[in-house]
Amino acid sequence: MVAVVQDFRDDKMGFNAIQSTRPETVGHALHDSPVGQLAWIVEKFKEWTDPANELPEDAVDRDTLLTNVSVYWFTGTAASSAHLYYETAHDPAAWAPKDPGTVPTAVAVALPTDVAIRRYAARDHHVVRWTEFERGGNFLALEEPGLLIEDVRAFFAGLARDA
Repeated sequence: MVAVVQDFRDDKMGFNAIQSTRPETVGHALHDSPVGQLAWIVEKFKEWTDPANELPEDAVDRDTLLTNVSVYWFTGTAASSAHLYYETAHDPAAWAPKDPGTVPTAVAVALPTDVAIRRYAARDHHVVRWTEFERGGNFLALEEPGLLIEDVRAFFAGLARDA
């Protein structure tokens, strides 16, 4: 797990650095070029889907990839979506210590690529379900929808039993 986190930090955080410091610049650049927007999104799918798949479209249907890119392109929302990173990075309260949440929380982790660490999730949230999948990636709902649906249903069924 440490190697996965270190690789992500060392080689896959460029998107975060750009969006958390210059969201408008990257947003205008992406909106100016449909090819640029396509490259930006597909690169994320390449890096963050299950590495067992050679190409992004082996993990997620090509029409779904193109729909995702089209939504950003046609709505011109590359910059506004990048602002989440900027606002989080520039909000002192986001990093201030706080009491753990009390809402029952489930976490689904795709082991090949996910950098979630249980002790940090449990420090801030009331984690009642932690599921580790041997396949899938960051886009689990698109890559392995059946696995995720089954896990979500089991989470809520457990809450209903406990109520």
